Amino acid sequence: MVAKSEPGTSLLKALCAMKATFFRSLVLSATCLGLMTAHEARAERLAFVLNSADATIGEYDIDTQQELRRVSVLREPHHTAPTPDGKYLLVGDTAGNMLFFFDAQTGDRVKQIPIVDPYQIQFSPDGHYFGVAGLARNQIDIYDARDDFKLLHRIPASSMPSHMNFSPDSSVVYVSLQDSGKLTAIETASGRTLWTTDVGSTPAGVLWHNDRILVGVMGTNYVAVVDPTDGHLERKVEMAPGPHNLFISPDHKRLYVTCRVSGIIEQLDWDSLAIVHSFNVPGGPDDIVFAPDGKMWATLRWRQHVAVIDPATGTYTTIRTGRSPHGIWLNTNEPGYHVSMATVPRRQTFPG
Repeated sequence: MVAKSEPGTSLLKALCAMKATFFRSLVLSATCLGLMTAHEARAERLAFVLNSADATIGEYDIDTQQELRRVSVLREPHHTAPTPDGKYLLVGDTAGNMLFFFDAQTGDRVKQIPIVDPYQIQFSPDGHYFGVAGLARNQIDIYDARDDFKLLHRIPASSMPSHMNFSPDSSVVYVSLQDSGKLTAIETASGRTLWTTDVGSTPAGVLWHNDRILVGVMGTNYVAVVDPTDGHLERKVEMAPGPHNLFISPDHKRLYVTCRVSGIIEQLDWDSLAIVHSFNVPGGPDDIVFAPDGKMWATLRWRQHVAVIDPATGTYTTIRTGRSPHGIWLNTNEPGYHVSMATVPRRQTFPG
């Protein structure tokens, strides 16, 4: 005797079967997507872009220029510093008071340590010191990078310490004070202020170059050239309005200055500092790195893009990013190269 089905039973079974099949497919698709994402995010040549208004780090395949994933941080990431051995990329989350460690090869976020207001961050060339310019808290911190980031010195700085650069022998760190129009020199071993000098309205990027300190003075149309021995202003190199940050070409034949407010990137002669070429890149060009093919990758703070510029022709393409992209780093760069250092830190083992 065949049992009779209740009305609608067959339809219910069919729907259940369809539902089960759907969810199995969904799980499989999600699993495959996850595997693809993990595989793609482990591309050998990665670009890291800090979206300061999104609290994310965008990771891109340098060769395809495709975004692989976005990794969340806390509140406001701005700048990066690779460890001297190139193993990790450090990201400072200023409002989150946290320093994040990313695996430089895989892009994975591996750990984090509390650091107060890590706006601008940089290792000294010898790998001993780790400098932090606390823009919001008006302080400059010097940590011992070889001793689990032990705080060595905290120097009050009035006001708005912005960018920094070390002397080649790591004995002095030079920091721009954005709101007071000054540049200050601090002895790393003692934390003693050696001198503070006026450079002009709203100074930002700092670069040691040919035994002089160059400072991008945003509220003007010049880069200040300062004698590091006593801090006196030697001359002003005129250019497009709003010089913000300074960078070196891989062959050490050119300097680049991002003039953010005017949407210009100035290319300067290495020795004379004369303008060789002006690149028109609207959207607030900020930080620059160089890819293996020689092209510049520049974050555009006000356009939510990175510009990939051919220095030979001035032509460029753009890559979509998150909001307010600021810091940028490519894992094909030498450690420390992107931080505007004429002297690249020596490779060494870094505890981590």
